[in-house]
Amino acid sequence: MTAAHSAAPTTAEQPEPLWSPGPDRIEGARITRFQAWAAERFGAPAAVPGDPAASYAALHRWSAEELEAFWRAVTEWFDVRFATPYEAVLADPAMPGARWFPGATLNYAEHALRAGEDPARADTPALLYVDESHEPTSVTWAELRRQVGSLAAELRRLGVRPGDRVSGYLPNIPQAAVALLATAAVGGVWTSCAPDFGARSVLDRFQQVEPVVLFTVDGYRYGGKRHDRTDTVAELRRELPSLRAVVHIPLLGTPAPEGTLEWDALTAADGTSAEPVFEHLPFDHPLWVLYSSGTTGLPKAIVQSQGGILVEHLKQLGLHCDLGPGDRFFWYTSTGWMMWNFLVSGLLTGTTVVLYDGSPGHPGTDAQWRVAERTGATFYGTSAAYVMACRKADVHPGRDLDLSRVRCVATTGSPLPPDGFRWIHDEVAEDMWIASVSGGTDVCSCFAGAVPTLPVHIGELQAPCLGTDLQSWDPHGKPLVDEVGELVVTRPMPSMPIRFWNDADGSRYRDSYFEMFPGVWRHGDWTTLTSRGTVVIHGRSDSTLNRQGVRMGSADIYEVVERLPEIRESLVIGAEQPDGGYWMPLFVHLAEGAVLDDALRDRIRRAIREQLSPRHVPDEIIEVKGVPHTLTGKRLEVPVKRLLQGADLDKAVNPGSVDDVSLLRFYERLARERRAS
Repeated sequence: MTAAHSAAPTTAEQPEPLWSPGPDRIEGARITRFQAWAAERFGAPAAVPGDPAASYAALHRWSAEELEAFWRAVTEWFDVRFATPYEAVLADPAMPGARWFPGATLNYAEHALRAGEDPARADTPALLYVDESHEPTSVTWAELRRQVGSLAAELRRLGVRPGDRVSGYLPNIPQAAVALLATAAVGGVWTSCAPDFGARSVLDRFQQVEPVVLFTVDGYRYGGKRHDRTDTVAELRRELPSLRAVVHIPLLGTPAPEGTLEWDALTAADGTSAEPVFEHLPFDHPLWVLYSSGTTGLPKAIVQSQGGILVEHLKQLGLHCDLGPGDRFFWYTSTGWMMWNFLVSGLLTGTTVVLYDGSPGHPGTDAQWRVAERTGATFYGTSAAYVMACRKADVHPGRDLDLSRVRCVATTGSPLPPDGFRWIHDEVAEDMWIASVSGGTDVCSCFAGAVPTLPVHIGELQAPCLGTDLQSWDPHGKPLVDEVGELVVTRPMPSMPIRFWNDADGSRYRDSYFEMFPGVWRHGDWTTLTSRGTVVIHGRSDSTLNRQGVRMGSADIYEVVERLPEIRESLVIGAEQPDGGYWMPLFVHLAEGAVLDDALRDRIRRAIREQLSPRHVPDEIIEVKGVPHTLTGKRLEVPVKRLLQGADLDKAVNPGSVDDVSLLRFYERLARERRAS
């Protein structure tokens, strides 16, 4: 292996951890049992007595080097049900184009629902649903199987066949999980957007995949207010000619619009007629479509497979998150973020999944902690931004609430700053496993993060994940240790996209991840792999806008803002701040005669809020003399972001590639003034 997998240093070099798991926790962790079992059956390295760091480092090295043995071990450990056997684990390791488990057939939904086959678990909660009233309601395993079976039969009656797309314009409610699982059961391809997305954002996504069925709500509640979506749904119906059926879910009590089907009617079947029937599909059959942020045009429609997601999520949730029957898994998310798909996959491990539909901070900043308390969550995930907001608001969850069942607090969406680690340790519980994790929509999983047997160091992710050959490279492809570089993955993962939708020759897929280092996945994060085996994420090396874990591309913002006649051109930047904050200014170059007054600022904010997303309203709107471009006309987003984060001009951009380098002096000056103030 490369230098990125160098041996651990001596004990003298190890800094003091913020938290370490006790011997009982290490012994009881599923990853500990998996390592012993895989050592006996598959030649994995045995654990090093008394040294969990060395034990994990050896297991990780084996998992990254011996991909076929590792992933076969995962399928056997979790008893993956192959309806027909596979011919090989990894027939072709090329990236892109890796071929996993050819010949195998299976079904993701069958695995997500199999805990309900156990009569002893049939009447226990599969889902716990919470809204802003914070009063949990339960959906049992038996009821979840019944609803999925009923809906899957109705989808088949509507003519949905394997490969057909089924879409959801839905909040994080049980019906969304049921619709996803029913779609997967029949071999359809699921795709969803949250209802706080405006019609244009949704159509930019759904029109690409041409769904045949659309599940919608009439509106949703957020921040104590009702948000009607009937006009948006009517526009979606008009602009999606591929639709054969629209299913209405009356969250606000609105009668079903003419020509729509009613949710309750489609999920009313009982008894044997509601027993789910699962289509057994090739391992690489599409499961769902997720969307990139659309930084340079339409969002990329990322297709991931039934088998790839199944085995990756079993590994991630069952080994890294240490989830199983008896756990309750809560992650604050919306259906427009990959973490929702990841959350629903908690069902694969027999875990009770907690769905929260509401504002992260209503009626008070501590709302998410109260949900964790009321639902008895054992694993609670949120965003780094929410943790920092709680710290600033002087919230005291450990003092004011009973969080004794929570054994892990996980964060993602952006790097958790050191003060966030300290705050969780001091204000939630000293004996708390803190898992800062990092991955991406592109793989719907984590590259690095949670390991239940390892210590937690302030500001660091615990380790690279199993089966992930994570490295940090310089621009020439040289592996780095203890230095900042590009986050790369040098060997395939099963959940990497099988393709992008409408990308027949694969060129857009290759350009997205493999242009800089052919045959090696470049993710777009700055990272440091330490000589101690931990990982630090420094933020994006591209221009994705990431607010509260919801990613959006700058192109979406430009399309809306530049429709206003006063705006000639605009530039939006999302810049991670040293204190853990996230500053998102919008720079506008005005049309001749226009004035940036309060009225225009309000119109810009309203346009973004209503047509795109209220989360992506800019923090400031600033007038500029012009927007800098490359010589080929692309806006210089990444160089401006680096300037605003304090980089020197000569290190942020090559002046020879800029149409007017003098325009960049403004951003350099602005960054200097902000630091001074």
